[in-house]
Amino acid sequence: MTLLRMSVQEAAIGVAVTDEQQNLTAFLHPGCAAAIWRRQPTQDFQDWVNALDPSLLPQGRISVRRDAVRSAITKMCEASRTPLCHQRTQLIDDITNLVDSFSELMKASYLRLRLQVITSNACRKFHVDAITARLVCTYRGTGTQYGISTDGNEPVRVFTVPTHAPILLRGTQWPETPCTGLLHRSPPIEGTGETRFVVVIDPISDLEDTV
Repeated sequence: MTLLRMSVQEAAIGVAVTDEQQNLTAFLHPGCAAAIWRRQPTQDFQDWVNALDPSLLPQGRISVRRDAVRSAITKMCEASRTPLCHQRTQLIDDITNLVDSFSELMKASYLRLRLQVITSNACRKFHVDAITARLVCTYRGTGTQYGISTDGNEPVRVFTVPTHAPILLRGTQWPETPCTGLLHRSPPIEGTGETRFVVVIDPISDLEDTV
């Protein structure tokens, strides 16, 4: 299938697009399939994260209290030997901000945080996650792809979220019915030499729900 890479100005029906972080509350409105915060990184940050050896990018999965996120990300950076510089501080600050914003929106005290370096076709099939909601932000490489399906098959039109733009996605446990029909996937990059660096945030009600 030929992928149609659309700008967020041409986002699918039911997908909210905003230039202001506070307007991500649109995600809670009935019928909103997803929300995208359209933003641009500083050039020095993007140059840094693009050029960094993938082995030095912070990686890990953790279930953590909202107020312990900054410390957890810092430890991931230290474990991966991410160079100590102002760009690393920018990364830690930005992920912490996304966690605070998403946790407040979802009224969650705990969350699952995943920092992942991807070089293969991870989750290449269009799907809906078996969760309540999720925030995905691609800091390096091609962003998450999504589209609307009315019959469960692959979307006819495929949209690509810009790098550095967080997208909020509803999962199968979201209480609203009927489902919006929005499916998403990680872009297929195997064999291209591309490296993606992705941060995934899932809200959870308490630590008893962690896996």
